[in-house]
Amino acid sequence: MSPKTYSGMIRFLQEDLAISTASLAVALRHLEQDPGPLPMILWQYGLVTLEQLEQIYDWLETA
Repeated sequence: MSPKTYSGMIRFLQEDLAISTASLAVALRHLEQDPGPLPMILWQYGLVTLEQLEQIYDWLETA
């Protein structure tokens, strides 16, 4: 994922899905220990719903 797409996804998560900065920080910490797709980390830790996960992947398809 390009840095531009990554920063756009973070913006989408915060502005459109109202994911808190604290939730993103938790996910990013886990991402450092167990690399994987950020959307899946968010879902696995209960930080986004299945519907929000689908919205994230829809957004990524158009980014």
